[in-house]
Amino acid sequence: MSSLHEASYQLLLERIRSVRRAADVTQTDLAEKLGTDQSFVSKYERGERRLDVVELRAICLALGIDFVGFLSDFEKALRDRGLA
Repeated sequence: MSSLHEASYQLLLERIRSVRRAADVTQTDLAEKLGTDQSFVSKYERGERRLDVVELRAICLALGIDFVGFLSDFEKALRDRGLA
């Protein structure tokens, strides 16, 4: 994977962790909402497991945030960091 794509993906993971923490939701809490275990959340937050768009949408819904809004904010953050 190119460094640009890796930097973009790392930003995505930062944004996911940030919104989870801002919602005051632990990895365990989120895992329960997703019907999975804490290790699933930990692995994708550390970049050991890649997320697909359906999983990302489920995470947003579980955190009570608008999926399209999350993507829009992510896109803006990419542009702000020169990654878009």
